[in-house]
Amino acid sequence: MFLKKGKKEQGPSGNEKTIKSFPASKEEVISFFRQQFHSAADLVIKEVCPHLTVLYLEPLIDGQILREQILQPVQNKEIHSLEELYSTLSVGDVNDEKDPEKALESLLNGSTLLHFDGTPRVLLASTPQSITRSLSTPELESQVIGMQVAFNESLSTNIGLLRKLISSTSFCHDQLVIGHQSKSRASIVYLKEIASEELVTAVKDRIQKISIDSLIDTPVLAELIEDNSLSIFPQSILTERPDRVASQLMNGKIAILIDGSSHALLLPNPLIEFFQSKEDQNIRWQIATFLRLLRIGSMVLSIFATSFYVAALTYHYEVIPQPLLVPLGESRSRVPFPPIFETLLLEIVIELLREAGARLPTKVGQTMGIVGGIVIGTAAVQAGFTSNILIIMIALSALASFTSPSYMLGNVIRLLRFPIIIIAGLLGFYGIMLGFCFILIHLLRQSTLGVPYLAPFYPPRYKDWKDSIIRFPAQFLYKRPDATRPQDSYKFPPSEGEG
Repeated sequence: MFLKKGKKEQGPSGNEKTIKSFPASKEEVISFFRQQFHSAADLVIKEVCPHLTVLYLEPLIDGQILREQILQPVQNKEIHSLEELYSTLSVGDVNDEKDPEKALESLLNGSTLLHFDGTPRVLLASTPQSITRSLSTPELESQVIGMQVAFNESLSTNIGLLRKLISSTSFCHDQLVIGHQSKSRASIVYLKEIASEELVTAVKDRIQKISIDSLIDTPVLAELIEDNSLSIFPQSILTERPDRVASQLMNGKIAILIDGSSHALLLPNPLIEFFQSKEDQNIRWQIATFLRLLRIGSMVLSIFATSFYVAALTYHYEVIPQPLLVPLGESRSRVPFPPIFETLLLEIVIELLREAGARLPTKVGQTMGIVGGIVIGTAAVQAGFTSNILIIMIALSALASFTSPSYMLGNVIRLLRFPIIIIAGLLGFYGIMLGFCFILIHLLRQSTLGVPYLAPFYPPRYKDWKDSIIRFPAQFLYKRPDATRPQDSYKFPPSEGEG
């Protein structure tokens, strides 16, 4: 994909000049479309009768609809004009078109073009083939309690799933086209009576300013419309769950869906929401609170556990309890490397195993990850390349990174470990504190669609704390988050004395 600022949209060929109106001659019409598609093998041109020409792109059309609702009615009747042809067709959606550019776009979207010789316009019959998979269960966001359906690659199907969950006339989705070549259809979904008009306008403006040849998937769009695309932290949530999107729309959020992508983009999203799972709403509030605290603690552990090991063994032996000092010394007595090199080596090995397992078929990848980890870990200790305690620390750190409900945030946690380990090896605990302060300052400077990234803690919005690190009982969650500036702040009337 290449960003091309200031480039005007072109036709399907990308460099061919198009005509402004259709010629009346069928020979000129056929020549025009062959030139536009460079005589592509899948461009089918049929003369079904002396004055009628049918054109379509074979992979994109439904052959049964073409045969039964277009070709058969036409072949069984003598046609003398385009108006008579229009009344003969039994297909549901037929449009009269004079603009060649719009006709090209319709062909690329699965329409069949019919031209009657001597007429400077065409008929476009909607015959698209449904090229998509059936609905399946979520893979990255699986849960025990709740909806067991995930988005697929069909935009209309995904919009239908959301409409089924939100049966309201306030449900809106505005369609835009992105990409000079791909012509990808994108929908901005929101609730008219709840979502902030300012946020909706901001999202539309950012998308309309995108000048790109091709946009196939939502992660690319997320990077193009983020407040700070240079930040390592994600500023929008990618989700495959329709129920999660529906619940966030009710909170005043905005969702973006792209035809061909099985993930929706939710924004704005402060950092705390990356530690929240849709399942938190379906379980008791005490358990949901415990799980959120566990996830946040796991993130801190995953980032700083191995760096603490490096700092303690390099500069700060005094912080190690005496009962651990002797076994730790014995464990490291055979290791020829300094702690920083030993730790980085093992972290890289863990990442290699994880990446290799992700690229292999599911069953093979799982087996290789388990067996590879055991074999390499045992061999490394026996050969004296590392210590037993570091193996435990690395395994604990890797395990903690998997508790994040967000795949994107999990990747961030994995990457942050490396610079923190390096600075801990150079400056000890002072380096760890310096790294922590740098991360905190970076987070304080970030925003997501104009909303502070550390909301509702900075700036403090105490009423939003009810559903942040902890989750209050459902009867207390009567207000929508103030961060999204919703038009209607209340989900339901508060109980007496709670307003």
